[in-house]
Amino acid sequence: MKKKWFVIQTYSGLEDTIRELVDQKRDALNLNHLIGRVVVPEEVVIDPVNTQTERYPFSPNAKIKVSTSDEVKKGQVLGEEQPIRLRHAGEIKESRNYRKIMVETLDGKYVKTYYVPESNKIESGIKSNVRIKQGMPLAREGEYICEMDGTVLASQKVKRIVVMRKDDAKDDIYYIPLELFESNRIKKGKAFKEGEQLCEAQPFLAAFDGLVEVIEQGTRKTVKLVKIRKRRLFPGYIFIEMNMTDQSWNAVRTIPNVINFVSSGGAPIPMKDNEARAIMRLAGFETADKATPKVAKVEFDFAVGEVVKINTGPFADFMGTISEINLEKRELKVMVAIFGRETPVFVHLNEIEKV
Repeated sequence: MKKKWFVIQTYSGLEDTIRELVDQKRDALNLNHLIGRVVVPEEVVIDPVNTQTERYPFSPNAKIKVSTSDEVKKGQVLGEEQPIRLRHAGEIKESRNYRKIMVETLDGKYVKTYYVPESNKIESGIKSNVRIKQGMPLAREGEYICEMDGTVLASQKVKRIVVMRKDDAKDDIYYIPLELFESNRIKKGKAFKEGEQLCEAQPFLAAFDGLVEVIEQGTRKTVKLVKIRKRRLFPGYIFIEMNMTDQSWNAVRTIPNVINFVSSGGAPIPMKDNEARAIMRLAGFETADKATPKVAKVEFDFAVGEVVKINTGPFADFMGTISEINLEKRELKVMVAIFGRETPVFVHLNEIEKV
């Protein structure tokens, strides 16, 4: 028997907890034949006023593991730099603490990298995403001056490793991220072979949940991460796919903080097919049919209180009542009934038709 979609009422803020408990109970009681998917529709929200961003610069040889428009979780790997290996055989001559400071021009077309000894006392204001002007000192001591107006792309602590080459040519210099430096292995006087690894690959992890934009400038790539948060579209409601029997009803209803099913006359009522399709589209399980969309002729004689039909998007074929009209944006606010609850839907003028 094909499962139908029902609606559970719970307390706002507990939706994800209830979803996990339903999944656990279904699996523990082997009720997969009665209980299917459990959905809490959400939308991605970016704060337009206090937008938080991070930028991760990568070298041409780095491996980028994300793409533009990807949604990532905090701690997810965005990309990684290749392991650092010796270009020539030699002996460790020196290792010192440095700061790698990358400054990007305001137009994003050019990046200048500075290596400054930590002993020169790095200026406290040199931090990622901070604006910097030409002529500003990077350290309190020494002649380390920013050469252009721009933004600090990165300020990273590194170890500067000087290797005296075996062939007596000019010393090789390497910069290793401090967190990857192995002090017990890389010591003054120790010999290394050509191609031997100085440090392992360096992963770059997302600082927060966010949306990705990969910016390419020539051979250089930068991953831009914009912080996002999730907002529940129907606070206090969970959507569940199930065959309604005494056993499945009791399994769900007895979960703590489940208030009830949306019911009529005491009996849980299944959602209509078009309501269920709309919820699945909002949850990302289904996509609206874009191959043959119904596009209505744009009319400007709509009125507040008028009943219209939505032709495209997640709520295609729904009927609703116009509650607001914005002619400047050519947009209407239509109140649509979902499981007996009035839900505001914003549509363009060419996405509806009169009935």
